[in-house]
Amino acid sequence: MDYKFQRSLYVIYNTNTRDPWKQSDLKIRSCIDMAGLFDKQAETYLQARPTYPSEWYSMLAACTSQNSLAWDVGTGNGQAALDVAKHYEQVIATDVSEAQLSFAMPHPRVRYVHTPQSMSEDEMVALMGGENRVDLITVATAVHWFDLPKFYKLAKRLLRKPGGLLAVWAYNDIVVNPEFDTVRKRLLEKYSRFWPADAKYIFEGYRNLPFPFESVGLGSEGEPLQLDIPKELSFEGCLMFFKSSSAFASAKEQGVDLLSEEVIKELESSWGGPNKIRTVTYKAFMLAGTVTE
Repeated sequence: MDYKFQRSLYVIYNTNTRDPWKQSDLKIRSCIDMAGLFDKQAETYLQARPTYPSEWYSMLAACTSQNSLAWDVGTGNGQAALDVAKHYEQVIATDVSEAQLSFAMPHPRVRYVHTPQSMSEDEMVALMGGENRVDLITVATAVHWFDLPKFYKLAKRLLRKPGGLLAVWAYNDIVVNPEFDTVRKRLLEKYSRFWPADAKYIFEGYRNLPFPFESVGLGSEGEPLQLDIPKELSFEGCLMFFKSSSAFASAKEQGVDLLSEEVIKELESSWGGPNKIRTVTYKAFMLAGTVTE
């Protein structure tokens, strides 16, 4: 389960009471709490998580009419932004977490911007240089945490018409081998009570995620495109993967150790030993579409 989705809530929660994006105080506090959890996980996440295949960005770029400006939402350490920059003249990469951005990798065509919860919709539009200017919006393992109607409203204002594209994706599982996968599933069941309720979208593989955009053949509402992410992974890297999740951080805050010594030994045995390097597969899914109005 990816940490990055849970800490990028920034464009949709606003503390300005005169702004129509105003959310309840409880919702705002929840957002801030989630962002704080992922600030603490920033360095672990950078080391433990997979990068997305380069061919994904090539197929997205082929679907936009121009390649001038892209917006990477919830950029974290910039892993998606760097690959988007191979195809677009400028990438604005934003995040609510200053800690995550401190690990962002520099690139001459990527501009990293901290976007706190207090930013309004009009301020976000101004940041992008106005309406109808963005060719590609990418949201890598994050959109399920957004206030979707408000985020989609902003996306429709920003996307170029015609020819602009919104692409959202995530992954929710890792396949290693039958023995390890059995142990992992038991562990994830223990994790389940520490996931926030909105995590249902990622557990469902975005099959029930609202997505009011016209399909370009890369997944559509109710039918996400199924994708695999291969990665060479050590056992230590696998443990870091589990530790970098928000559920692990949340459980730790509550005094619960989800990776006890007994659990680690069982995982290690089914992995094949602490020094074994395995090729694992992260199971991913994507939705991509253009503005329909």
